[in-house]
Amino acid sequence: MSNQGFMSKVALPYAEAFIESVNNAGALDEVNQDLSLISEILKESKELKTFFDNPLITTQVKKNVVNKLFTDQVHSLVIRFLLVLIDRRRITLLDIIISKYLELVYQLQSIVIAEVFTPIVLTDIQQNALINKIKHITNSATVKLIITIEPMLIAGFIIKIGSKTIDTSLYGRLKHVDAYLKSASNMSI
Repeated sequence: MSNQGFMSKVALPYAEAFIESVNNAGALDEVNQDLSLISEILKESKELKTFFDNPLITTQVKKNVVNKLFTDQVHSLVIRFLLVLIDRRRITLLDIIISKYLELVYQLQSIVIAEVFTPIVLTDIQQNALINKIKHITNSATVKLIITIEPMLIAGFIIKIGSKTIDTSLYGRLKHVDAYLKSASNMSI
C-alpha cells in the first residue's frame, strides 16, 4: 500500500467521526466553510504546514497557535477537533482529513465536485455556465467547482469529476498529437 493510501486510510475515521459530531450539532454548512478556509490557509502557508508537521514542536505550542489563529474565526467544534488531532499526533494529516471530510459531506449532500484546471481566472459568468453544463452532464442538482490556475495549459481547461476527465486544453491536445506521432514512428521501424 502506498504512503498516500495509508494516510487516507488513517484519515477516514477522523473525517467520519467529525461529520457525525458536526451533523448532530447542526453546524454542517458553517463547519464546511471553516474547513475550506483552513484548507486554503494550509495551501497558501507552507510555514504553517511545516509547523504542524514538525515533531520537535510540543503539542502545547501547537495548541496555543491553533487557539490564537482560529478562536473567533471558526466554529468551536473545528477548534476542538484540531486540538484532538494535535493530542493524537494526527495534525500532520489535517489536509487529508479535511479533504476526506469534504468528500464525505458532499456525498451526504449529493453535491458533485468538479476540479477545474484552467490557465486563466474564470469570470462568474463562465463559472455559472460551467456549473450548468456539469449539472446537465451529471444529472445533479448541485455542483461545486474547485478551480486551480495552471498556466501550462495555454488555452482551454481540464475538468475532473470523480474518475472522469474532460480535457479541452491545448496542452492536452499537443500531448495526444505527440503520443500519436511517437506510436506512428514506432510502427514504421
